[in-house]
Amino acid sequence: MSVELGDKTGVPAAQDGPTVTDAQTGAAANRKTGGDATAARAPLPATVLRDARLLLAAVWLGAAVYFSFAVAPAAFAALPARDLAGAVVSRTLAVVNTGGAIVGLLLLLSLPLDRGARSRCASVGEAAALLALTALCAAGQWVVAARMQSLRAQVGRPIDDLAATDPLRVAFNSLHVYSVWALVAAMLAGAAALLLIARRTRMKAEGGRMKKN
Repeated sequence: MSVELGDKTGVPAAQDGPTVTDAQTGAAANRKTGGDATAARAPLPATVLRDARLLLAAVWLGAAVYFSFAVAPAAFAALPARDLAGAVVSRTLAVVNTGGAIVGLLLLLSLPLDRGARSRCASVGEAAALLALTALCAAGQWVVAARMQSLRAQVGRPIDDLAATDPLRVAFNSLHVYSVWALVAAMLAGAAALLLIARRTRMKAEGGRMKKN
């Protein structure tokens, strides 16, 4: 008769390979990792929108500053005739004003979609700045510049050929002053909007780093 030997302690031998508990733990860890990855990928559209808005505001403001301090002075200094320089500046200003109106409108319409960390005061300030940017650029292009072009066509020759006291030249000079101040005010509004967008972007990035820590 043979006798089977067993463990005298009564404790079953350890099994090789993963147990059911280990498998459940691994599955839970995989689900958690997948959830974390999904949560990390979720803010991507909002980040892209915020970066795109910041880029639009920065590009327009840079173009406006470059036009004001480089293009316009260089045109009047380099070109032989003032009427030719005025035509170049008018064409370039039309691009700046039209671009400002479009950019301001896009940023204003996308403001409700950018759900970043911001206070109500910051939201109202950004909306007001963008509204001012859009209105000033639109008025500068389709009101002031259009009236100046109408006066040029009415005169039929360079404005500088008119007498300084001529009503048409006085009206043209006044419109020129309005055009300059409209662009300056639009640049200030654009700078304010850019600072508010950049501030919210920085706050959102800092909040994300704090959550990771």
